[in-house]
Amino acid sequence: MTWTQTLLLFVYVTLFIGSIAAMIWWHKRQRKVRLPFGDELKLLRAPGETQLAHVRKFDEDGVMWMMVAAAGPATVGLLLLMLTTKLPSELQLVGVAVTLIAFVTVFIIAARWFAGKARESGNRYLGYFGERLVAEYLEPLKAEGWRIFHDVPGEANGHKFNIDHVTVGPAGVFIVETKTRRKGGARPGFDDHKVYFDGRSLIWPWGEDNHGLDQAERNAGWLAEILRAETGERVLVTPFLTLPGWWVEMKPSPEARPCRVANPKGLVKILPSGSAILTGQQIAAIAAKLEARCRDVEY
Repeated sequence: MTWTQTLLLFVYVTLFIGSIAAMIWWHKRQRKVRLPFGDELKLLRAPGETQLAHVRKFDEDGVMWMMVAAAGPATVGLLLLMLTTKLPSELQLVGVAVTLIAFVTVFIIAARWFAGKARESGNRYLGYFGERLVAEYLEPLKAEGWRIFHDVPGEANGHKFNIDHVTVGPAGVFIVETKTRRKGGARPGFDDHKVYFDGRSLIWPWGEDNHGLDQAERNAGWLAEILRAETGERVLVTPFLTLPGWWVEMKPSPEARPCRVANPKGLVKILPSGSAILTGQQIAAIAAKLEARCRDVEY
């Protein structure tokens, strides 16, 4: 196959893929059918709404991203080879070497870029599944008069974020941040399924960190300020961090931070265990503000 034939084949494949992508985009833009419900309909956010949106984005665009990643090295290699054929014969070996180095470099970059996208999607789905699991464990609280909201959107200093779960009941307002982490190798003397909380840090089988603790406390402070501004009352918001699939044990320590750590199975007993501090009217007022914030899911 000559260089001209190779180039024509490459141009054809590129145009074919680009045409399909353009047709799909145009079809979505020009769709004239009406939905079976009004455009003003908005649903409450479900558990893991944000994580699922990222997973769906990868599912929708993953094939195109893979094609782009595959086309990048081929384009660079083909263009450099074409330029190499124009070089004097004594420089063509150098041109081939440069082409090979450039192709391998771009290939590695493109492959790592796409693998990173796939890995992120897998982590997002794991996080989504963990939030779904925690939501099921919280569900029985509704029978006791609690209101539960998931994936509550927020914004501070121009940064958008979401709170995994917010529960409102007689015992107060609690946020529950979910961190679903994979299990791996354990250090000597540690079980690979246990995580310890010493009041300040999380002690994992492989090391220590504050993953999720600072976030939960920061989000609780933000929500307390928002509820104070919107309801006119000072509301204590207690932060919890829950770790699906992990056995959580407490280590005695004189230090203690605001955030508490629990296995999700225990939340249904821990959250209502305090004395009642909110009236039914207060619960309804807080729930109304949270529902207005969370009812934003459109078709």
